[in-house]
Amino acid sequence: MSDIPTLHHYIDGKTATGNSERRGDIINPATGETIRQVALASRADVEAAIASAENALPGWSETPPGKRAQVLFNFRELIRANMDDLAERVSSEHGKTLEDAKGSITRGLEVVEFACGISQLLKSEFTENVAGGVDSWGVRQPLGVCAGITPFNFPAMVPMWMFPVAIACGNTFVLK
Repeated sequence: MSDIPTLHHYIDGKTATGNSERRGDIINPATGETIRQVALASRADVEAAIASAENALPGWSETPPGKRAQVLFNFRELIRANMDDLAERVSSEHGKTLEDAKGSITRGLEVVEFACGISQLLKSEFTENVAGGVDSWGVRQPLGVCAGITPFNFPAMVPMWMFPVAIACGNTFVLK
């Protein structure tokens, strides 16, 4: 089993092997072969991911929305450039046809593209004199650290329905 590659965590902008020795097999449903393993997170690993997201929050939330959008535009281009490789990975790990895998990635990409333009929806509101001498205003601000736990059978689409909008709005995100 040592020749089987292991997928590790990605915490604080880098690969992290984690504290747990536990692994889960990734099995190609078409062949029954174990093609990779995934490192299972310990409580300490999860806490490290949350701490990293908390540490990144002040800087990221202060980043202007246009610069956050540029990060998402770059992400969109990476997905487009690597679509075939991503679809092959989804197909081998989940038994989807290549067409179905590409379709699910494309559906997620649509939300990434929406998030690229979300800065136009982040504008504050002001209403003068809603009552005698009372003005009303609303300010849209990041919520903080967001998290997503997604189903195994849509490994690209469902996460891309979550994290792009969260980070475009100035939040940080932890994905299981």
